[in-house]
Amino acid sequence: MSGIGVVTDSACDLTPELVDEYDVHVVPLTVRFGDQEFVDREELPTKEFWDRLMTDRAMPETAAPSPGAFQRVFLDVAESGAAGVVCITLSSKLSATYQSARMAATDVSDRIPVRVVDSLSVSMGLGLMVMTAAQLVGEGHTLEEIIGKLSDVRRRTRLFAVLGSLDFLKRGGRIGGAQAFLGSLLSIKPVLEVRDGGVEAESRQRTRRRALEYLAFKVLHAGRLEQLAVASGPAFDADELATLLSPADCLRDLVVSDLGPVIGAHAGPETIGVAFQIAN
Repeated sequence: MSGIGVVTDSACDLTPELVDEYDVHVVPLTVRFGDQEFVDREELPTKEFWDRLMTDRAMPETAAPSPGAFQRVFLDVAESGAAGVVCITLSSKLSATYQSARMAATDVSDRIPVRVVDSLSVSMGLGLMVMTAAQLVGEGHTLEEIIGKLSDVRRRTRLFAVLGSLDFLKRGGRIGGAQAFLGSLLSIKPVLEVRDGGVEAESRQRTRRRALEYLAFKVLHAGRLEQLAVASGPAFDADELATLLSPADCLRDLVVSDLGPVIGAHAGPETIGVAFQIAN
């Protein structure tokens, strides 16, 4: 290997195929049900997580990777011959993952230069940024050039989601500005936005169908897009959103992925999210 290594965490919700295609190194978070703790994706596959969530009385909790987990991956990348590492993490406002990666980057600074980027996003908002970083590596950009370009990409990245309910966000303490929706859940389908790294209330929609149409509206009226993705937990209407998005003016094909355990633990079932990057 030569050039720059790309590292992220398992909240990116990239499919295994995309991880392989873009040669991305993924550092897993951990998921806990009661007194049982699992390494995301490695010990708890996505399908098994959702099956357990629907039957286990314990609410899942998540924990950031340790600095040591990032350090091991950074050193593995160095051993492969890379000249540097760009590491993109889920929002620092939602997890300590960014701080762990920063600590690890300092610890390995005598072996390899590591630049850690706070995506200020989650799920495929993060995933699309990781894909962009890998594309920039493939184009031969330097580490500092990639960091500069990712700052602009982050500014142009949006993520919206329709939830089945706010119960999981409320119990997990990630509800943020979505607190405004509490008390009226019987009459609305909440739409949330990841804004400046936090989870915020975006709109109230009266039916699930209208909520999906609203997500499509946000995408179709955003102008030309560089990348577009849909990620969902167990949801009967995920294909419906993909169909609604078919007219989008996007430079790349639509990416479809599953919400993994990290995001699923806080968003819950029947969640559908759409992430996109507005073109320059």
